[in-house]
Amino acid sequence: MGAIRQCSRSACRQSAVATLTYVYADSTAVLGPLATYAEPHCYDLCEQHAGSLTVPRGWEVLRLAMPSQPPQPGPDDLLALADAVREAASRPASPPPGQRAAHSALEAPAATEGTRRGHLRILREPS
Repeated sequence: MGAIRQCSRSACRQSAVATLTYVYADSTAVLGPLATYAEPHCYDLCEQHAGSLTVPRGWEVLRLAMPSQPPQPGPDDLLALADAVREAASRPASPPPGQRAAHSALEAPAATEGTRRGHLRILREPS
């Protein structure tokens, strides 16, 4: 389940109920029900801003039918939620915050030709 989206208008903290999309090629603004997913070139609007929408002179506003009630979760939504819970339960448990996970012991690097000084290694160029 996604978070409730807010109105795209600045300083408005109301929940979005409609999505506004501009079709620049046709000089049209399309205002319809809230889109399922937030799209980068669309604007989510609250009820007040959707009702008072104005567009530039010469543009047309296409208002799609708005549902009278927000959609209720359907069987597909509930199955998706159940699948997400099963998937999260099947993952190995992560360590509590601030605690490191157990790692396998590190193996020493394979022996190579060259002189070793501290953590650095000087490799001779192959002839």
